[in-house]
Amino acid sequence: MATTAPAIDRDALKAKYAEERDKRLREDASEQYIRLESEFSDLAVDPYMPVKERAPVTDHVMFAFVGGGFSGLCAGARLKQAGFDSVRIIDKGGDFGGTWYWNRYPGAQCDTASMIYMPLLEETGHMPSEKYAHAPEIREHCSRIGHQFGLYEHALFHTQVTAMEWDEARSVWVIETNRGDCFTAKYVGMGTGPLHVAKLPGLPGIELFTGKSFHTSRWDYSYTGGTPEGAPMTGLADKRVAIIGTGATAVQCVPETAKTAKELLVFQRTPSSVDVRANEPIDPDWFGAVSKAGWQKAWQENFTAHFGMGMPEKDLVNDGWTDLAKRIRANMAKVPMSEWTPAKMMEAFEDADYEKMEEIRRRAEALVEDPDTAENLKAWYRQLCKRPCFHDEYLQAFNRPGVKLIHTDGQGVERITEKGVVAGGVEYEVDCIIYASGFEVWTDFADRTGFDPVGRGGRKLSDHWASEMRTLHGLQMHGFPNAFLVQATQGAAFIANYPHNLVDHADTIAALVSYMEDEGLDAAEPTAEAEQKWLDFLLTGNRNTLANTECTPGYYNNEGMGLRERDKYNLGHPGGALAFFRHIEQWRNSGEFEGLEFS
Repeated sequence: MATTAPAIDRDALKAKYAEERDKRLREDASEQYIRLESEFSDLAVDPYMPVKERAPVTDHVMFAFVGGGFSGLCAGARLKQAGFDSVRIIDKGGDFGGTWYWNRYPGAQCDTASMIYMPLLEETGHMPSEKYAHAPEIREHCSRIGHQFGLYEHALFHTQVTAMEWDEARSVWVIETNRGDCFTAKYVGMGTGPLHVAKLPGLPGIELFTGKSFHTSRWDYSYTGGTPEGAPMTGLADKRVAIIGTGATAVQCVPETAKTAKELLVFQRTPSSVDVRANEPIDPDWFGAVSKAGWQKAWQENFTAHFGMGMPEKDLVNDGWTDLAKRIRANMAKVPMSEWTPAKMMEAFEDADYEKMEEIRRRAEALVEDPDTAENLKAWYRQLCKRPCFHDEYLQAFNRPGVKLIHTDGQGVERITEKGVVAGGVEYEVDCIIYASGFEVWTDFADRTGFDPVGRGGRKLSDHWASEMRTLHGLQMHGFPNAFLVQATQGAAFIANYPHNLVDHADTIAALVSYMEDEGLDAAEPTAEAEQKWLDFLLTGNRNTLANTECTPGYYNNEGMGLRERDKYNLGHPGGALAFFRHIEQWRNSGEFEGLEFS
């Protein structure tokens, strides 16, 4: 039975949060991880699709896009809709999907509602099968977009770009790859995503283990048995399995692994906050009634509005994200106008967060039978200090007789041996180690992508960004004509529903390219003045609150070290995400493209 909600002692709770944060701080911060591809290349091989031999490509396309996930698919689809057929997408995976190509671990699904997360639903006519679609359906949807918009025709898979340079004389980009390709494109887009370079914990002895080991983004079904579609992992019936990590990935794959493994040991440094997901099938009759013309954009904007300066009358999505937003708004509304100060507003915000996190901690008490395990699964930090998680089976998985939580009290795993995992001075012998350790976040752009774009005058993007990231609208850079970044930073910066950023940037790209082709223009880029003006405008808002060093360490705050000085522009529109979407829609629809210089 759930316990009665206790009164919140704000000072005691703050002290508890600080205590839990401090025990997790490490001097090596993000350096504690190692890159899967560079350190363990054998584990980074694509286990899902063989590489097909092909001849090097040496042609010309109008638009080349690096990244075959949602970014490339949305941009490609919008360009195709605008009437441009010569579009090429390059991706290191064997098919479209991006993160959904690689993340085929059991139980993988979106944690923002399918209706707003899966892009181009209206254009493809697809109805998600459930409120939170599982990975196979999302991956199939990516393929659907690729087929419907003819994006397979020029695509290059299992291919990594190694060089990209602007040819001033010809007004084209010259692109080289690891497959010997050398082709040109008038326009280029880059959408390699924030979560695509897999990382491993840099644990002593990690190379010594003689059993089976793999990263969750390279799940080895030949060892575990089963399929990404959910067939039972019969290969684990006699195996003792360790999962290292308890972030968003582990929250999804632990319940499925627990069902089939003889024994499952979950090694935890910091627990995730795991709220109710309440997943359910989508009713076709209901979907037919709501999916009228323009429905998906309306739903996305309704969701985004809950995190901006106003509150919509209806909550169309009605999930854990909007619940927190509504609580915060309700608390702020209680503050008399005469007391509207930053301190009072922050106090109202914190109270809503404290209340919500207390509910989530009590949920662990109610669902987990062993009191010690339940206590160790409680998250002691603000909800937005780490990525909020929602799941209907994760906490209950620890009630299974073969599942054990190894809580390291913030210290993490000590080392790996030939036989298993050492934590708290105890060696746990296992047959298999699964690393649910996530992806690189704060490494430099060129380092993550594997190439450093070279613009006008031989200037590299890394030089242009030597002091800080510099863009106009998070999309274009001075000195890099006809080049587009499809991501969130310096635009809407909306993490609660990341694809909303991508669809919007795709709309802008299609509008600008259409204008240039109609006018017979060769190149476009922001002026230096426009770029600086945008950066100055970004700084009129709040600094990046997700990188708060008062939070427990994680990838949001660079493992507790906070942002570097050069990262101060990792911001979004001062008025919030919806304000950016309104601004950029007016900017592209005006046909003036203020701030750009054409030639």
